[in-house]
Amino acid sequence: MLEKPKKSLGQNFLHDKNIINKIIHASKINSNDEILEVGPGTGNLTKYIISQKPKKIDVIEKDENLANKLEKQYLNKINIIKKDILKIPNKFYFKKKFLILGNLPYNISTRILSNWCLNDKLKVSKMILMFQREVAERILAEVNSREYSRITILSNWKFHIKKITDVKPNSFFPKPKVHSTVLEFVPKKKIYEIKNPKNLEKITRVFFNQRRKMIKKPINILFKNLKFNYKKLNMNPYDRPQNIDVNKYLKIVTEYESLRS
Repeated sequence: MLEKPKKSLGQNFLHDKNIINKIIHASKINSNDEILEVGPGTGNLTKYIISQKPKKIDVIEKDENLANKLEKQYLNKINIIKKDILKIPNKFYFKKKFLILGNLPYNISTRILSNWCLNDKLKVSKMILMFQREVAERILAEVNSREYSRITILSNWKFHIKKITDVKPNSFFPKPKVHSTVLEFVPKKKIYEIKNPKNLEKITRVFFNQRRKMIKKPINILFKNLKFNYKKLNMNPYDRPQNIDVNKYLKIVTEYESLRS
């Protein structure tokens, strides 16, 4: 009997074996991997992860009923964390390196990804994550496009990202009203260093809260009486937030941290 999904948790259980196989193939799990699966639901993907015999499997499942069923089903093969993914403390990630897999709850998927991007304790070998297609398009967006947004900048700061596959609604129970996309995130070998990742979060929030405005407005909000040098960063005060590439946003953070130190 199929578990009844909870609308309040945005539950749509992936059951399409073809898509599950594509996720497993892209993840390239080996015996040294520590897996973190987010939102295992009824364990359809979990079963395939176990079959790859990784070193350890942690799964995060907020729904206690589902978590208890997975615990009984897989006994000592997985370690179940019965918590909200957004409430997992930073220390959980300390001194670990995860391969993360997950069909993220669509209503909080960008918050989860943002938190991981800004978390300097989190180390990953790879992430294979599913998003609503429109969110995936924003993550993959090019500068100067309508889809270009905060999550584009945060995720492309640390990761090389590519699309694995699109997923139709009938791959889930119940069928969502939206299409989905699986993305692969591979950490960049060299990441642009900023003193405090929260400054990137703050700066992109201020810019994209004013996304229809020229960038001189958010610059004035952020820098106030401090002198911001547009020429130094080869920027035009009459540009819009979507016209500024990821690297320039990171340089704005450097200027912000330098002028305020």
